Amino acid sequence: MEIGLIGLNHKTAPVELREKLSAACTQTGPAVEVLKALPTVQETLFLTTCNRVEILFTAEGLDEAFKGFLETWSRDLHQAPAELQGCIYTYRADEAVRHLFRVAASLDSLVVGEPQILGQIKEAYREASQSRSTGVILNRLLHRAFSTAKRIRTETGIADHAVSISFAAVELAKKIFQELAGKKVLLIGAGEMAELAAEHLLNNKVAEIVVANRTLERAQELAHRWRGRAVPLEEVPSVLVQTDIVISSTGSPDLLIQRSQVKAIMKQRRQRPLFFIDIAVPRDIDPGVNDLDNVYLYDIDDLQGVVTQNMAARKNEAVEAERIVQEEAVKFRTWLNGLEIVPTIVALRQKLEEIRLGELKRAGGVLQELTPDQLKAVELVSQSMVNKILHDPITFLKRAGNRQQVSEQVDLAQKVFNLNPNGQPG
Repeated sequence: MEIGLIGLNHKTAPVELREKLSAACTQTGPAVEVLKALPTVQETLFLTTCNRVEILFTAEGLDEAFKGFLETWSRDLHQAPAELQGCIYTYRADEAVRHLFRVAASLDSLVVGEPQILGQIKEAYREASQSRSTGVILNRLLHRAFSTAKRIRTETGIADHAVSISFAAVELAKKIFQELAGKKVLLIGAGEMAELAAEHLLNNKVAEIVVANRTLERAQELAHRWRGRAVPLEEVPSVLVQTDIVISSTGSPDLLIQRSQVKAIMKQRRQRPLFFIDIAVPRDIDPGVNDLDNVYLYDIDDLQGVVTQNMAARKNEAVEAERIVQEEAVKFRTWLNGLEIVPTIVALRQKLEEIRLGELKRAGGVLQELTPDQLKAVELVSQSMVNKILHDPITFLKRAGNRQQVSEQVDLAQKVFNLNPNGQPG
C-alpha cells in the first residue's frame, strides 16, 4: 500500500479553475464516488480551500490511481487531460507525507504561518471520517500532521509576526498600549479590512467597538455582530472623546478627521493617548495629527513596512519549521515500515512457536519422567531459544530505511523461512 497526493493550488492554477474543481471535489461531492470506486484506491481525503484542491489517498499502484483522478477531473472540468496536466502536481510516499505536513503547518500557504489552513484540514478529516473513507494509514497520518503543525507553532516563531495589514495594525496598537483589554475602539468604514481588524481586536478583549459608516445599516449590521454600537459619520468627532483606538478604512476622497478636530478633543480627553491607524487610500486622517502630543498615527505605508519585515522574519522561522517537517516525516515512515513488516514477523514467530511445540511433543516420553519444576525449566529454555533466533531476523526487517528496502527484506525473509506472501507459514 502506497500513499499518494494529487492536487493544484494558487501557485499552479488560476482561481477560476480552482473554483470549478472545488465544487466537484468535496467529501460528499459528485466526483467522490467515482474516485473512491477506482480499484486500486483504498483510503481518501479531499481537501478544498480557496487556494488549493487536493486528494490524499492510499492505493496499490499510484500510477493507475493518478491516471484515474486526472481523467475524472478532466471530465468534471470539460478539459483534455493534457491541458489539465500542467496545473497539477503529484507526490508519492515520503514526498506526499512531507507535503501534507508542510500544508498543515502553513509552510505552503499564500501567507506563511496563517492559522486557518490547519482548521480546514481538520474539518476535511472530520468529513472523511464520517464518510468512512479513511483507514489505519490516513488516520495515523492526519493525526501526525496535526501534531507536527502544533509542534512547529510551539517551537518556532512562525506565527508570531503580523503579516496582514489588519493584524499589523492591531499589533502596533498593542505596542502603544501594552495591552488592549478594556480599550475602546472606533472603526470608520465597514469594509473587509475593518472586519478583519475587528476580529483581531475582539481576540485581544477590547471593551467596546463602535462602527461609523456612510451607510448606517451596514454599520449596524457589523456592530450587532461584535456586540458594539453603530453611529453615523457625523458623530465621529464626539465619539473620539471616549475612544482609545481609531481604525479608518473608507473610500472617501476627502479627509474625514482634521488636525484641528483632534487638537480640540485632546483637551477634553485630558491628554490620554489616542492611536490612529489609517489604512485608507486616499487617506482618511490628516497627517498633521501626528504632531500632537499623545497622538499616534500610522498609515498604510507604515503598516506595509511592518508586514514586509514580518514576512522576512516568518521565512527565517520557516527554515526551522522545515527541519521539524523532515523529522516528523521520518518518524511516520518508521511507523509505516513497521506496519508492513508486522504480518511477516507474526508469521515467523508463529512458525517457530509451532516448531518448538512440535519438538516438545515428540519428546513427550522423555519429558514425562521430569518433575514439574524441570518441565517448567525446559519450557522456559525452549521459549528463550525461539526469542533469540527471532532477534536477528526481526532486527534485519526493522532496519529497512525506505519502502523498497522494506519490500525487498520482507520478501527475502519470507523466502528464507518459507513463509508465503500473505504472512502465514508456508
